[in-house]
Amino acid sequence: MNVSIKEEVGNTYSDNDQFNNSKNSNEFIIEIEGLEKSFDGFKAVDGISLKVRKGELFSLLGPNGAGKSTTIRMLTTVLKPTNGDAIINNISLINDKNKIKPLIGVCPQDNVIFEALTAEDNVQFVGQMHGMDRVENELRTKALLEKMNIAGREKAAKTFSGGMKRRLNLVMSLIHQPQILFLDEPSAGLDPQARRLVWEFIKELKKTGMTIILTTHDMVEADALSDHIAIMDHGKIIAMGTLNELKKGSNNGNILDFSFYSNEELIKTKNKLEEIDNVKEIKELENNKLVISFTGGIKTFKQEILSWLDSFKTLHFREDSLEDIFLKLTGRGLRDN
Repeated sequence: MNVSIKEEVGNTYSDNDQFNNSKNSNEFIIEIEGLEKSFDGFKAVDGISLKVRKGELFSLLGPNGAGKSTTIRMLTTVLKPTNGDAIINNISLINDKNKIKPLIGVCPQDNVIFEALTAEDNVQFVGQMHGMDRVENELRTKALLEKMNIAGREKAAKTFSGGMKRRLNLVMSLIHQPQILFLDEPSAGLDPQARRLVWEFIKELKKTGMTIILTTHDMVEADALSDHIAIMDHGKIIAMGTLNELKKGSNNGNILDFSFYSNEELIKTKNKLEEIDNVKEIKELENNKLVISFTGGIKTFKQEILSWLDSFKTLHFREDSLEDIFLKLTGRGLRDN
């Protein structure tokens, strides 16, 4: 039997007026103001403020140690903020965090499953914790496991592959029909086919009106799924907007990726590039790589540098990407420490 995603995750989304036409709504489901978290005097999150609209997918990006995980742990009521507050569906995180817990689902980066239980038992256990009706719990469990292509759901979870465990964790976060879903690296460790399945599932969840908060190290994932993006570094939000807004704000121009066989070749080329007027910025990366942003046409610039370039390993021209914006703002790659 073919069923829609609305049937699979429940009619709550389609029948509840607060989710209807959410893409056209200006109503904010999350409003963060001056949120801080300190550990022994160190500010892991330093007074951030942002708003998330109902029904959108909001991505939070940043290098390791930027404060993303701490922010999510506060929003999901695991950590108490040092200062500031977040209003989640008109409920204060500081004053009424227990009222927020039933509204959210969390799919953490590290799988949280009971290895000895079957897939069905894992999911239904979470449903029971949220007080779901037994029949509804069973029906929703079956539908979600089928949707995520989790075969052998009667087998113990310890027999599953890493990818199946990842997808099972996602189902567990959805069983109680949360209004807000927090996804931490949802496709980490998945093969390309399973990754695409998860992406399509997330897109369908968006169509139901669910609000999704995504943290990821995968720039392609953030680019493909996000409505708005915030970039964090050193506990602060340093940029925020749609992908197009971030591109316009970065003013990077066109991009040239270079790699070389030796550091000597890199230095020689870098010195030459610094003499060219329309070269705006040169970033030196690990493994003898350069990333150059420049103005003007790609064809003309390519002809110019090839006229004097002696030796290189790879050369690739492209338009500005989210990775370039991130690198320019933070000075490091997303996975750098």
